[in-house]
Amino acid sequence: MMAEKVTIGNCELWHGDCREVLPLLPPVDLVLTDPPYGIGAARGSHSNLKMDDEDWDDATPPDWLFGLMREKGRQLIVWGGNYFNLPPTRGFLFWDKSPMPPSYAVGEMAWTSMDMNAAKWCGKVGDDVPVKDRAHPTQKPVRLLEWCISKAEGVETVCDPFMGSGTTGVACANLGKAFTGIERERKYFDIACERIYNAYRQNTLFGQDENVQEVPASQAAIEFQQE
Repeated sequence: MMAEKVTIGNCELWHGDCREVLPLLPPVDLVLTDPPYGIGAARGSHSNLKMDDEDWDDATPPDWLFGLMREKGRQLIVWGGNYFNLPPTRGFLFWDKSPMPPSYAVGEMAWTSMDMNAAKWCGKVGDDVPVKDRAHPTQKPVRLLEWCISKAEGVETVCDPFMGSGTTGVACANLGKAFTGIERERKYFDIACERIYNAYRQNTLFGQDENVQEVPASQAAIEFQQE
């Protein structure tokens, strides 16, 4: 599949497989991402996730891809990083979701490449979007991603190789950071384009940016630049 790219403000969004697109991109200050990992969605144990891709559990990124992310990112923040074969770190980030039902985890951990004290952010799963209205089954609050970016040093450019519905891009639009996102699922890619465009429109700093192109919800109306 030939990768497709759309530019919205200071964001470059790729519809394609990060294993193919990421090697083509320049280095960034921060790789901030939430890769798929064994959440049991394919087996139906988490029916509330309603994953469209039955191979979700088999999509865990290979070790070499994390090596590539470390080459591309001066700093890394990887949610679910405690599930992967990553080097020891003392700079874990923790999302405290409590209160949560007894059958759910009370939080999530992110591995970082930074030599810093571990830190915690407290906020509900539906912090800015009610759970029933989330665009993606594992969508994180925008404020959580903004907090993550604030924990890294000297960040002007951010990449999310597993962009999903574009929350990292929304956070970057809010903070004035350049963003590159990659997403292979067309449905979520289209949602990410629309959410990031709307974030620019709502932000007075970027609202008059002549580079912000309209991205309607209809996939057919989106104009892509073929790469």
